[in-house]
Amino acid sequence: MTPRPGIEIANLSDVGCERAQNEDNFCYAEPESAEAFQKRGRLIAVADGMGGHEGGQVASRLAVDTVWDVFLNGPDREPLDALTEAYVLAHAAIQDYAYQHPELSGMGTTCTAAIVREDKLFYGHVGDSRLYLLRKDTITRITRDHSYVQAMVDRGTISAEEAKTHPQRNVLTSAMGSTQSVEADFAEVPTSLEKDDILLLCTDGLHGLVSDEEFMSVSYQNPPREACRKLVETAKARGGYDNITVQIVRITGNGN
Repeated sequence: MTPRPGIEIANLSDVGCERAQNEDNFCYAEPESAEAFQKRGRLIAVADGMGGHEGGQVASRLAVDTVWDVFLNGPDREPLDALTEAYVLAHAAIQDYAYQHPELSGMGTTCTAAIVREDKLFYGHVGDSRLYLLRKDTITRITRDHSYVQAMVDRGTISAEEAKTHPQRNVLTSAMGSTQSVEADFAEVPTSLEKDDILLLCTDGLHGLVSDEEFMSVSYQNPPREACRKLVETAKARGGYDNITVQIVRITGNGN
């Protein structure tokens, strides 16, 4: 779909260099009617499934589809409330599917979803996919990884630099569908957005191989579509050990 004025957006997902299938999923959505758009805004989401066989692919699709459906078709409410309900329903949908298909037991997914309404950013997050905000000469990671190594960094056991190459860096402490209840983070206070801000959402197949500095330089020096292509190519040139998904949103400031 062509988004309404106010943003430029591009997205790209690639299987990478080592995986047989792509277990990532993503979506962009906005309501058709102008009235609903004013109330709900825009949804951008990425998810990285896990579980082997077809489990990861199914889990990430269920997560994205559920968030998309609640956002577009649920009752009017504040973005944070919509995201909270969507995560609960998506978690349950994945668990129900696994119960009905025992061969997929243990499947789960990350899910990072952002809602942009007017000049405010809201988000929900579980796992180690990420949401970044690029503004002028700074990049801020909005989300915090739910991972074993992030917990070690928080405790001061290892440094953030050591975490990048730790052998257990891909071990998650929370994921949608794979634990009894979903322990997700939500924006308690929305972030104000400014013209020329850039939002970058990605799975660990990208942020595990491309630095924050490269995110900034590529995103600012290229239109979103070209930036997505260059970032994915960089990750693949460095091994592409995982599926790679990225969405880039540039705030143009000429719409709501």
